[in-house]
Amino acid sequence: MFSPDKKKQKNSSMEATTQQNIIAQGTKIVGDIASQGPFRIDGTVEGNVKTSGKVVVGKSGYIKGTLQGENADFEGKFSGKLILSGTLTLKSTAHIEGEVHITKLAVEPGATFNATCSMKGTVKSLSNEASRPQQAQSAQSK
Repeated sequence: MFSPDKKKQKNSSMEATTQQNIIAQGTKIVGDIASQGPFRIDGTVEGNVKTSGKVVVGKSGYIKGTLQGENADFEGKFSGKLILSGTLTLKSTAHIEGEVHITKLAVEPGATFNATCSMKGTVKSLSNEASRPQQAQSAQSK
């Protein structure tokens, strides 16, 4: 009733989205990387990394270039442009330099964060709160 080929296709497509890509310590990649799955980087990447998954950079990990993704946890180093649709988490050993565009930021004491940073989600909420007192004042003056 069920063909084995369909089962294999279904399982292989599920594995591709759930498996983590690992760049081991001592490995250096020069060039661009694109993936749908999450990354763990303990080596060095010089180039652009683009993923819809989470990126974890270990203590020995280093990215020099552009990183685009959803969320990222850093224990290692980053230099370049960082664009995340979610949260950037910096552990105490993290060292970040460059340009950062994120929604949320979590920084442990001891982390180094030397970057220009724009947080998209907070700007919207601040502008909404700023307009509320003006609306209340204009209602009171009537």
